[in-house]
Amino acid sequence: MTTPALWSAQAHMPSVIGRQINVISAKGAYLTTDTGARLFDGTASLWYANIGHGREEMAQVAYEQMKKLEVYHVFGRYTNDRAIELSERLVSLSPIANAKVILNSGGSDAIDAALKLARRYWNLVGRTDKKVIISREHSYHGLHAYGTSVAGLDFNREGYGTDSLVDGTARVGKHDAGAFAAAIKGIGAENIAAYLAEPVMGTGGVHPPQEGYFDEIQRLCRENDILFIADEVITGFGRTGEMFASTRYRLQPDMIVFAKGVTSGYAALGGILVAPRMWQPFFERGADSPIYRHGTTYSGHPVTAALALKNLEILEHEGLVARSAALEQVLANELKAIESHELVTSTRVGGFLGAIELSSEISAEAVSDQVIEQGFITRPLRGNALQISPPFISTDQEIRDLVAAVRGVLDYVNVNAVKATA
Repeated sequence: MTTPALWSAQAHMPSVIGRQINVISAKGAYLTTDTGARLFDGTASLWYANIGHGREEMAQVAYEQMKKLEVYHVFGRYTNDRAIELSERLVSLSPIANAKVILNSGGSDAIDAALKLARRYWNLVGRTDKKVIISREHSYHGLHAYGTSVAGLDFNREGYGTDSLVDGTARVGKHDAGAFAAAIKGIGAENIAAYLAEPVMGTGGVHPPQEGYFDEIQRLCRENDILFIADEVITGFGRTGEMFASTRYRLQPDMIVFAKGVTSGYAALGGILVAPRMWQPFFERGADSPIYRHGTTYSGHPVTAALALKNLEILEHEGLVARSAALEQVLANELKAIESHELVTSTRVGGFLGAIELSSEISAEAVSDQVIEQGFITRPLRGNALQISPPFISTDQEIRDLVAAVRGVLDYVNVNAVKATA
């Protein structure tokens, strides 16, 4: 059997060969495959197609920018007008007052840069033992070496010969502030650089924060001089009904990591919003100011920055952040209704992203495959759960239809299971 040239991401290749869904076009909230199938994008691709697919104004922005300046780097003395404009816009939206912006090529890049900056900062201020990064069980922070090392999904860290590709990482229970306190006592606050968390855990199964959890986490960080980093790669730019989940959940992070929704996927862009405490030593010591050795080839790419600016304009002018908040309520109502199904153990909503956790009698992967046959895309997540996070331009009825499609598949499975035992 001939195997494909493309080695797909996060795929068990023998299982997907011959079953791959080849998307050839998209418009709005729908995809078209090479077989002519029309599929509702119930996951907004990988959580990010917020303004919908195939928008001509986005293509026009890229075209016009390419004619003017297609690319130039922002290393050293060089910059470009679009990178400057985007950075100023991001600072104006940031929950962190007077932030600085580091731009790069995506979420994994941004995690790497943020965690390195945390260690670099402590080294610079003379606290050289503060190196350990604490994250949460079931968390996902990309798949670069640092993201792999702090992953709370064990299967992402396995098989590399060590527990952590980068030394100095630890994980605590995802809702357990007491476990964080115990880790501080066990590791020693003098050795801990930062605590890293997604405000709403995404790939780990869509887990919103429990009441009071982040209040206690932030208290412990303040009292023990530990940096707090919010991974808003999924939640940033409207997914929780606010521009940032840090606003919704009253977080005061030292850094916010962003990507995905900043361009709605029209270009690869990520970055970090950095609080004054952390950037000032690199800016305000004159000749004695050190260099933070960050940067990727396409940091501040002008076409990417132009697309991000247009995406932010669309979010604002079309009221799509408020629309996300309204769709959250529709999704919450539909998921509450499906909780009574015999094959559903629980549902969760944290903004306009939700999960349907299934009983062990059926696999989420099998259900997602059958839901595709009904014209809807979902995605299996850790914990035998189905991801639901459509574009912000979706209609109320499309959300209802998506959940109804899941229910229909579960009903079919249930009925046939009864027949098989009769």
